[in-house]
Amino acid sequence: MLSKPLGVRSDVNGYGGGALCASPDTLYSVESASQQIVAIDPSSGRCTALTSDTNACFGGLVWDGGRLLAVRESNGEQQLVAIEYGRPTVLHSGLDFYSAPAVSSDGQRLAWVSWQLPDMPWVASTLWIADVSGDGSLRNAKPVTTPEPGCVQQPLFDGDKLVALSDHQDWWQPWQWGEAGGWQCLDDVRADGANAPWQLGESHHLALPNGGWLRVRFCDGIGQLWWQKANVRLIQLAEHFVDFRCLRLHGTNAYCLARSVDRLDSVLRIDAASGQVQEIAGGESPYPGVKLATPEPFVLQTSEGDEPAQSGFYYPPFAGNESESFPPPLILIAHGGPTSMAYAAINPQIQFLCHQGFAVADVNYRGSSGFGRAGRLALAGQWGLVDVQDMEGAAQHLIDAGRAAPGRVAIQGRSAGGYTALMAMATSIRFAAGVSQFGVSDPERLRELTHRFESGYLDWLLGPFEEGSGCWQTRSPLAQAHRIQRPVAFFQGGKDRVVVPQQTEVMANAIRVNGQQPLVRLYPDEGHGFRQAANQIDMLRELANFYHRVFA
Repeated sequence: MLSKPLGVRSDVNGYGGGALCASPDTLYSVESASQQIVAIDPSSGRCTALTSDTNACFGGLVWDGGRLLAVRESNGEQQLVAIEYGRPTVLHSGLDFYSAPAVSSDGQRLAWVSWQLPDMPWVASTLWIADVSGDGSLRNAKPVTTPEPGCVQQPLFDGDKLVALSDHQDWWQPWQWGEAGGWQCLDDVRADGANAPWQLGESHHLALPNGGWLRVRFCDGIGQLWWQKANVRLIQLAEHFVDFRCLRLHGTNAYCLARSVDRLDSVLRIDAASGQVQEIAGGESPYPGVKLATPEPFVLQTSEGDEPAQSGFYYPPFAGNESESFPPPLILIAHGGPTSMAYAAINPQIQFLCHQGFAVADVNYRGSSGFGRAGRLALAGQWGLVDVQDMEGAAQHLIDAGRAAPGRVAIQGRSAGGYTALMAMATSIRFAAGVSQFGVSDPERLRELTHRFESGYLDWLLGPFEEGSGCWQTRSPLAQAHRIQRPVAFFQGGKDRVVVPQQTEVMANAIRVNGQQPLVRLYPDEGHGFRQAANQIDMLRELANFYHRVFA
């Protein structure tokens, strides 16, 4: 549609989201370099700058029927703004964070979600509602508290009814709120209807015209899409897909992004009246003619027995120089976040490792999304402990099942998952090797440098910070590096502002003192996560060579 590429990405909260939305005749986008909003004419592809606030970034774009709503972040503060004629007007301010503005169909009410430091939006957040005046300003803004403590996300209006996902009864379920009736649960199935809101603009449920709903549920890491006509039971749709995001409504059709275990992302169209599903874009085979490893779900119970069972996905190896003997060597992956989730959707890195002859297990440890509020908050003050225990438990479970060779298990992770991998190498004898892909090695240093969004997160994960705190020292991979006696590999971006390169180098030097020779690959032009294809290829080659040497 455009004559030249346009970077589309928001930097709000560091993770962005909601960087693209549409009105009936115009597209609106956050341009990645300037962080300003541009208006795009779909017929000509012409881009016109809509904002010029060079000290601010925007995200969470929503078209409310007559104007553009957004979250603006500037000078360490956030505001809920409306943008008309290129001028942002502040609708609400004074709260630490804003997200998910939603307007009623008659334009008379506005709802949104806010939270306050030091909380993260999956620890504690609040639904707000206000009346919209004739001039577009808000009046009578007030918080809507849940019956018990919880997190609210993705509010929307179904006619004059306000509906949001809330976990005040342990799961992110759809609840309807009214001035007179209070809170009413619309679907009491014990499953999360969304994942942790790291980004703005998420949408996992949708009110359909003429009554009915489209909803997502996550069950042991598998996303399910459920459709319901008015007063009729829910019916599962598109069962061969395993993740659904960005549900949108246009006319009598709903649309969403969907992911599967063996194909690239798809765009689905769902007839709101019949539930008929049509794939209208995407869904190509990623590697034509190449066999793919299929994820095999597994579930294991924590040792306490009364906490939610943990789960993961096991990928068997393909024939190769490492799989001639059985059971095969196993690579355990700790996902990032740490409040993220291991999904069954196709993962190119996992497929590459399986084709190298290794089995791979992607693990949902305690603290992961998708297992209710209790499972998610089980990581409070326990990071570096229970996540490592669960990775050990997954390894033992797969060894006992004959799916992995004893003594031939490695652990790897990205960012927060890299922290778990490094802590496992320092405190566990289970793992023969560890890999940190831009993983957190010095929580105390990270606490000094982290952005506002996560400024209280490490205190929640590790306990309140005190200078020289024993807890922070015992759960610092850098402070415990002298205990690592087995092979470790580091993959680090030279421009990483989250895990600065110096952390990785100091960590590697400490391991060298132990007589080990860690592999360190520095990519000078990468940040926190690798974007360039050449660097990704180099990392995969070095990763495979490292594991082949370890398991030889």
